[in-house]
Amino acid sequence: MKKMLMFLILSASFTILSAQHNWSAFKLGFFDPQATDAGFILGYQGGKYVDEFVDIGWSIDWFNKNYVDKALADQFSQFSPQISGEVNELRAKTNLHDIPVMFNITAYFDAGRKLEAFASAAVGAEVLLVFYRNYQNPEDDELKGAFDFSWRLSGGLVYELGRRSELLLELGYHSSAPSWEFEVTDDLGRKRVFERKYDMSGIMMRAGVKIYY
Repeated sequence: MKKMLMFLILSASFTILSAQHNWSAFKLGFFDPQATDAGFILGYQGGKYVDEFVDIGWSIDWFNKNYVDKALADQFSQFSPQISGEVNELRAKTNLHDIPVMFNITAYFDAGRKLEAFASAAVGAEVLLVFYRNYQNPEDDELKGAFDFSWRLSGGLVYELGRRSELLLELGYHSSAPSWEFEVTDDLGRKRVFERKYDMSGIMMRAGVKIYY
């Protein structure tokens, strides 16, 4: 049901974007999700104006982080206390690629000469590609994909640079928590199911350039 809802949202966004004034924005900034430390995030957003105050569009972002999942390492240590903490930290090493694809609606407000304020809301699908360590052979990498519904609220300022270009500053909050479950067996033959949940909720600060065509 969740996958069908995400598909319908994204399909509707591309269907709606069939007329009006076109624009593209390229963004760079910092993202600070709960699951990892903060890092750079790259983004692209395309849209069309419904009228002079509202536009609709879609966006795609990419966030990458290498880190040790401390919570998972602690669970491994509880499951196999005879194993050293260094081995369990190696087992919890993670390289994730977070790719949210979203439908956006934005309202604009006059804030002065060549300056506009905006408020935006977005919903969509979160795709998480995770390279993680094999429990039995922690030197080996494995790949897993996780999915979830996501939403975002943001606001900021847009400054007119030229006839077809603008500078934008954006502050927002993003929410999503992809997860999956996996089973491991220790050296004694005991089995346990672990859940890997990635809380990708957090603050996002970005700057970018908006181009009309």
